[in-house]
Amino acid sequence: MRNNIQVEGGFGSALATPTDLTRSSRVEIAGALRALLADIFTLYLKTKNFHWHMSGPHFRDYHLMLDDQASQIFAMTDAVAERARKIGGTTLRSIGHISRLSRLSDNDAEYVEPKDMLAELLQDNQQLVSEMRRTHELAVANGDVATTSLLEAWIDEAERRGWFLFESGRAAE
Repeated sequence: MRNNIQVEGGFGSALATPTDLTRSSRVEIAGALRALLADIFTLYLKTKNFHWHMSGPHFRDYHLMLDDQASQIFAMTDAVAERARKIGGTTLRSIGHISRLSRLSDNDAEYVEPKDMLAELLQDNQQLVSEMRRTHELAVANGDVATTSLLEAWIDEAERRGWFLFESGRAAE
């Protein structure tokens, strides 16, 4: 300890990151952020997959909506990874690492109905919100206000994506 700031190495990382978070807090939070990042990359790729393979009478609207959503999802990746590094942790290293950590499922089906694409992305965004809330609770319990602040904005964004997917997937009345 130096001036009440912990400068211990970052659990296998050569970088000694100054923080007042305890070592156990940093390990737990960085691990949660790593898994969350894997989920985010999985959702990003699935959203782009469905964007690229959209078809049907609402093609243009869905295609554009999914492209916007994919951009928003991808925009989170660097901030999540950098937050893990700021507290002395490590982040993802490969596609295989993403595959091992992600809690969202892939979809590499040859064809998916547009309504099923929207429903699956809605479910995935809802699951991502649940995972972000769990990570938020962990950050709150460990006094990590910076992580909680980031997560609060991303939860709102994911809920908005879910709302758009839900409304777009409803049958016309």
